[in-house]
Amino acid sequence: MPLDFGLVLTVYGGVALITLWAAMTLWTYRDMRARSRDVLATLFVTLIVLALNVPGLLIYLLLRPRESLAESYERSLEEEALLQEIEEKPTCPGCGQRVHADWLVCAHCHTRLKKSCVRCSKTLEMAWNICPYCATPQAVMATDDGSVARAAADFSARAPMAEQRARRRASREGNPAPHTSDASSSLEFIDGE
Repeated sequence: MPLDFGLVLTVYGGVALITLWAAMTLWTYRDMRARSRDVLATLFVTLIVLALNVPGLLIYLLLRPRESLAESYERSLEEEALLQEIEEKPTCPGCGQRVHADWLVCAHCHTRLKKSCVRCSKTLEMAWNICPYCATPQAVMATDDGSVARAAADFSARAPMAEQRARRRASREGNPAPHTSDASSSLEFIDGE
């Protein structure tokens, strides 16, 4: 009895199609489980591929989530790591090397990063013109040789000096001494003095 070549080809083609259909259904189920935690959505797309075969697979490929749960988790970890790196690790504006938050100068290029308060010696940002800890103005003045030096602006020394000058002026003019107030409650800055 000779083998019918057409029958063998038909059986082989049928087995290949059924295997492909089962493989597409299984792949869809696994892929959707990796992309979503929703059990109903996973079952729904698996049934669509099971019922419609290749058109069902094309529909699933068009509608499936872009990234898997693992990819989404990795992306969120990368974003969090980048944010921590930006927030926690300041860099030197001169050389770009990482510096510690409490450094006054960069250890690599000696760029001045922060300054000390002229009164309480706490660390201040370079742009600050008043100390937030003791409320002392951080005055800057040029010296004769062209360099810049900070002048000490001490409230406890300035306020009594201004009051003493006002008393001397009043006594010279014959007026009664002006009312003196506590230096901490009211401060007066007189230009040129």
